Amino acid sequence: MSSVTSTSSSSLGSFLSSTALTSVGSSATSSGNSSLAISGLASGFDWQTVVTQLAAAERSAETPWKNQQAALNAQHAAYSTLNDALTALQADVKALQDPTFYQSALAQTSDDTMATASADPGATLGSFTFKISQMATAASIIGAGNMGQILAPNGPANTVVGSAGFAAPVTAGTFTINGAQINIATTDTLQNVFDNIASATGNAVTASYDSSTDTISLSSSNEIVLGSATDTSNFLQAAQLYNNNEAGTTTHAITSSLPLGHIQVNASMANANLQTAIQDDGTGQGAFTVNGVTINYNASTDTIQDVLARITNSAAGVTASYDSLNNRFLLTDKTTGDLGISVQDVAGKGNFATATGLAGGTLQRGQNLLYTVNDGPALVSQSNTIAPVSSGITGLSVTALKAGTVTVTVASDTSKINTAIQKFVTDYNSVQTSISAQQIVSTGSDGKPSPGVLTGDLTASNIASQLRSSVFSAMSGLSGTIKMLSDLGIETNGQDNTLKVTDSADLSNALTNNLSSVKSFFSDATNGWATRVNTFLDNTIGDNGTIPNHQASLTTQTSNITTQIANLEKKITADSAHWTGEFQAMEQAEARINQQLTYLTQQLKSGGA
Repeated sequence: MSSVTSTSSSSLGSFLSSTALTSVGSSATSSGNSSLAISGLASGFDWQTVVTQLAAAERSAETPWKNQQAALNAQHAAYSTLNDALTALQADVKALQDPTFYQSALAQTSDDTMATASADPGATLGSFTFKISQMATAASIIGAGNMGQILAPNGPANTVVGSAGFAAPVTAGTFTINGAQINIATTDTLQNVFDNIASATGNAVTASYDSSTDTISLSSSNEIVLGSATDTSNFLQAAQLYNNNEAGTTTHAITSSLPLGHIQVNASMANANLQTAIQDDGTGQGAFTVNGVTINYNASTDTIQDVLARITNSAAGVTASYDSLNNRFLLTDKTTGDLGISVQDVAGKGNFATATGLAGGTLQRGQNLLYTVNDGPALVSQSNTIAPVSSGITGLSVTALKAGTVTVTVASDTSKINTAIQKFVTDYNSVQTSISAQQIVSTGSDGKPSPGVLTGDLTASNIASQLRSSVFSAMSGLSGTIKMLSDLGIETNGQDNTLKVTDSADLSNALTNNLSSVKSFFSDATNGWATRVNTFLDNTIGDNGTIPNHQASLTTQTSNITTQIANLEKKITADSAHWTGEFQAMEQAEARINQQLTYLTQQLKSGGA
């Protein structure tokens, strides 16, 4: 073999290139020197398969490593799941460790249509009877009336209905009086409409406008019937004309139910239909104050509604609106109570407050809530919610819904504590069940046992047993009667590490009649149950805890195996290259021998001839 491998490819190449001998096989003739890399071309031996098999045999050592790595990764994932479950459990423990949690209070009213109530942690416990004699209301400024122009200041003949100051714009179409349809266009004057009414009804109904009352009247010697289902114009509604408004003995008349001239809050200030035009500082800018807060406006671009919205959205603490029914502006406090409201124009900055009647409006004072508690002295609250600062009852808030008598009972909210304890038991059992499930050895359909991911894992077993011990062992150094979970009716089930509430009456009784001892058992800062369990959990899942350290070890082992596999692959690559080189050298030697034999055979045949 050594003579074969010592033949170099370069000498074989020189030999082949310097001779004109016919190569063995047509494939060698057609492919030149590169054909020597074809397995067995010269030798007839499939050495490439041998190289592949040798590499596979060498690579077989990786199989147990990869299996071990998969097992390590599965353990790491199992510990991540366990870490999450323990983190949730620690949140339960910390909730029970908080002393203020046991001060949770629940407020209930004898009549929830009279009042609602809520209690903060630490609220005074007891029963309180509230007698509410007066509800709180908000103060308001009612703007002066008649600040807008009348509907037809220049007479009906000079008032176009489409641009007149009706509360709602008049629409074109038809309306009906005594069965007669009257056409109306927005370009008609008010007098045109009156004339059309008389014409359509044969002068049986006449219409007129009274500037002193700012109303329209319809008169007839007979009954007047207004409207029909086919009317397409809203003129009768805009003019506040309705059936059965007024009936006389000899004539019948219907008159507008309200003055008709309204301020146009959505029109430009110049066209707002105010009696007094809104002024500014000469540049278009104006300002006034509400409760000391400056409200700016632009008389050229703002509408009155823009300014009302600006007031409402400001820090003035009031809601601004236009009362279209009574044709006046209102400011209403956003809070209740006997509080004042101030509105003033800013000197040299226009007259908005005066022109809208707000500056000369009437203050309608708000009312404070008046009440007593347990027939005590009269008390006052500016709002309908009675806060502790008003009643003197710590942590209790009562919202009155109407005047009358209502009893509010404040008690410890033991249901919240009960729920927290039950949640701990549930989450604790989830942790223990998770560990047990990962350690079970199952039997497959073929009868072979299959270990769990954490079967035989001492770290997981220790966590399960130490958690059970820290949770269920008796506490020392506590003054109360509750020393361990069994005193609350919580026992181990005797079969595994889980817990169960065996006597809910014990737990309920302790929360109702011995809450201070329950609080001490769970939350004592030195000897409390939660302190001990939380310490164990910190040592288990904390930054330097058992699980993080164990997972770090698993990661290191996995990394080491990855390195081993990579190193072996490098060796396999090198070995395969070496074997391939050896076999190629063999092929070269075999090809050289075959060429020589062919040459000698030809020479012998030639000599014999």
